Amino acid sequence: MAKIKLTKTELKAQKDALARFKRFLPMLQLKKQQLQLEIVHIDVLLDEVETRRAAAEKALRKWVKLFAEPGAPALDTLCTLTEIRVEPGNIAGVKIPVFKSVMLDQPEQDPWLTPAWVDDAQAALANLLTLRAKADVFEAQRALVAEELLTTSQRVNLFEKIKIPQCRENIRVITIALGDEQTAGVIRGKIAKSRNTGAAA
Repeated sequence: MAKIKLTKTELKAQKDALARFKRFLPMLQLKKQQLQLEIVHIDVLLDEVETRRAAAEKALRKWVKLFAEPGAPALDTLCTLTEIRVEPGNIAGVKIPVFKSVMLDQPEQDPWLTPAWVDDAQAALANLLTLRAKADVFEAQRALVAEELLTTSQRVNLFEKIKIPQCRENIRVITIALGDEQTAGVIRGKIAKSRNTGAAA
């Protein structure tokens, strides 16, 4: 711990710092709670999308065998994800991406050359790719919020466990030192007065 000056100026500086830390701590604690709630909320949304994605993958499996038929197009030519569109969002001061839409490349299938089920398979694949994109955005949100939560938690701990106790201890030490100095000054004054009185007599 750095050595503190035992002066009235330093006492005021320590009291000001303590007041500042006490003022900021509740705001940090509130932000920490908001971030924790947001992570829970994002986890719920992510679980929901993952459940829907698992169902979409299961639904797509029934089409896979049909792609072995003659004249069936390759699965990866039916639909490809070209872009995930996001817009900026904000959670408790954290900038996050918010899912807006996806751009899919879905080549039109010739109804005379492809089996009738290809349109349904293409729609199922498009749904799966959209759900994967949503899950990716939610995971990015969660990572950003979790990083901010870690930083905020560290600040809360710094204030609660180090800065505030340190200021209180500094104030106690300075107050005792100034009290001792004042007492010593009074005693010196009395001694000097008694000497003056003795010399005059």
